[in-house]
Amino acid sequence: MKTPTLHRVLVVLITVLTTLSMGAQRPFQEAFKKNVRPAVERLRLEFGDNQGNRSHLPVVIIKGLKEGPVFTVVAGVHGFEYPPIVATQALLQEIDPNALTGTIVVLPVASTNSFYTRTPFKNSNDGVNLNNAFPGDAKGSVTQKIAHMIRTEIIPVSDVFLDIHGGDANEDLLPFICYYNNEQKPEQTQLAKELSEVSGFEYIVSYAYTLKDSDPAKYVFKQATQDGKTALSIESGKLGNVQQEAVDLVKNGVYNMLHKMGMYAKATEAKDNPVQLNRQTYISSSHEGIFYSDYKAGDTVQEGAVVGKVTDEFGAELSEIKAPKSGVILYKIGTPPVSVDDTIMCISYYE
Repeated sequence: MKTPTLHRVLVVLITVLTTLSMGAQRPFQEAFKKNVRPAVERLRLEFGDNQGNRSHLPVVIIKGLKEGPVFTVVAGVHGFEYPPIVATQALLQEIDPNALTGTIVVLPVASTNSFYTRTPFKNSNDGVNLNNAFPGDAKGSVTQKIAHMIRTEIIPVSDVFLDIHGGDANEDLLPFICYYNNEQKPEQTQLAKELSEVSGFEYIVSYAYTLKDSDPAKYVFKQATQDGKTALSIESGKLGNVQQEAVDLVKNGVYNMLHKMGMYAKATEAKDNPVQLNRQTYISSSHEGIFYSDYKAGDTVQEGAVVGKVTDEFGAELSEIKAPKSGVILYKIGTPPVSVDDTIMCISYYE
């Protein structure tokens, strides 16, 4: 028997690794394409990279009694944002497939490593922020592979793509719903606006969309927007804690949007005359130090008003923070530590 050459061994090894990489995608494709209704499929997709990192992505596919739109819900892109994750867990228990028209695809915790290690923003394995990793990379780190799978497998089958966030460990945040004003996709953008208006959120934020087709989207729901989907994001909850009112806002928002899509009967009343905001200005820190502010998320500020200060460890003032525009504070740092270039505050207004 001939001893295999190094070249043949490498070819076999590459084939095996490629097969394993592709295998993470097959379960979702197979489950999604099954022509069985009503049905609930629960999947655990495994990912690994050449640095020895391992991760997994839980996916739930809820197929209603009747065919209809596909509504995708993603929570836990940042694993320290707990209200979206808790709300999604409740939705999975409550939604009755027999009362559902269409399909709901749920990613209840998109960044499991971040969640289980209580690591803000980034996957604790590879140090990559999933919400900065799109379009992803099939040959990259585990987080980049998860982003690639979402981009190539889940976004394409979605009619509506909802990405749910909240205030991470250091963020004080005003609950709001948002979408990108993609003028090149007027039908999808109009539906995103209508879904926002029935969601029950008091504040609706539209972001300018200037992304080219060849630009990396980075953010998950911006990727869905770039790919021509009706995409939205909810922000609810703050400071790395679970507030029941934030959980309820998320749940009601999802039910209201499903009702608007003709997919589910349960809904609450929309807010009368929600506040529309379409411009944002961001304040970044020019110093490392300790941040002080008497303002909180939701407060209205006037242009030029002093909204905070940064001191050193001895209490000496390093900088005075002024509002560059009048508007409402969408979110701000809610804990004392601040580093250079940290976003201290986001002020939004209507123009």
